[in-house]
Amino acid sequence: MVNQKEIKTVGIIGANGYTGSELVRLLAFHPHVSLSFLYSRSNSGTKISDLYPDLTTICEMVLTDEPEEVDILFLCLPHKESQNWLTHHAVKDETLVIDLGNDFRLDGNFGNRNFIYGLPEINKKQLSEAKSIANPGCFATAIQLALFPLAQKGLLNEVYTTGITGSTGAGQSLQATTHFTWRNDNISAYKTLTHQHVDEILQQLVSFNNNEISLNFVPWRGDFARGIFTSSTVKTDVELSDIEQLLRDFYADEPFVEVSEKAIDLKQVVNTNRCVIQIEKNGNVVVVHSAIDNLLKGASGQAVQNMNIAMGWEENVGLNLKPLAF
Repeated sequence: MVNQKEIKTVGIIGANGYTGSELVRLLAFHPHVSLSFLYSRSNSGTKISDLYPDLTTICEMVLTDEPEEVDILFLCLPHKESQNWLTHHAVKDETLVIDLGNDFRLDGNFGNRNFIYGLPEINKKQLSEAKSIANPGCFATAIQLALFPLAQKGLLNEVYTTGITGSTGAGQSLQATTHFTWRNDNISAYKTLTHQHVDEILQQLVSFNNNEISLNFVPWRGDFARGIFTSSTVKTDVELSDIEQLLRDFYADEPFVEVSEKAIDLKQVVNTNRCVIQIEKNGNVVVVHSAIDNLLKGASGQAVQNMNIAMGWEENVGLNLKPLAF
C-alpha cells in the first residue's frame, strides 16, 4: 500500500482537450498521485465526465479556471500558449512542470527554468533530475525512436520518411479535415516537407549522428482516430541482421520499445505507451518502420513516463496498458 504522505498532487492545464483528458484517464489510476484540479477557461464549471462520458465514475471533477499550487503540473495547451500561461501564473520552483506543447522543445530556457527534452530512451539521466520537461511531439517520437540507433553509429545522411496519423493528432477543435464525412474512407498528405516536427527531430538526431542530416518528411492524414505509423528510408551497406541487433542493443533496457522481426501493425500499439519497430532491407536500401499511439507514447503516456522518471518512481507505473486487438 502506498503511504498517503507520499502521494503527490497534480494539476492539468487544458484538461478539456484530447491530451488533457487522456492524462485524466491515466492519472486517475496512478498509485502515487492525486488529481487536485483540472483547468479549462472555455469549460470552467463543467464536469469532465460531461465532456467525456467514458470518465463517468472514473473522474467526476469539475473543470475550473482557478489553478492551485501542486507538486506536478501538466500543460496541455495549444502550441505556443504554454509560455504565455507560465508568464501570467506563478508556479513554485520546486513544482515539476511537464509541457505537452512545442514551446520548449527547441529552446528549453524560460525564466529560471531549463526544460529537458523528454524522450526517455535518450535523456533518462537528465530527466531523473529535471523540474521542467518538454514532452516530444508525436511524429517526432515515432521517427526518432526508429532512427536514433542508426544516428548513434553515424549511418544517417539522406532520410526519406512517410508517416500517417489518426484524426486525434489534429486536436479536439473541429476542422474541415477532421470532420467524419471528409476523413472517413479518405487519405491526404499535408505539410509536405514542412512539418513542424522536422526541426525538433533534426536537432536531436544530429547531436547523435555528429554530421548533417537531410530529413524529407511527408505526413499523411489517416481515416482512423488514433495511432501513428512511420516508414523511414536510408541507404547503408550494413547487413540487416547487424542493424536489427543494433536496435535491440540500443533499447535492451527500455520497457516501452520493442524491435520486431515480424511485420508490425498499428493495432499492436493503440491504447498503449509502446513503440514497435521493424526493419526491412533490399540491396543497400533500409526501411525502418515504427508505430505508436499518438495520444499515449506520442503525448500523455510519455508525459506520465517522464513524470515517473523525474519523481524516482518505477518507469512503467500507471502505464501497463493492453493494446486493442479488435
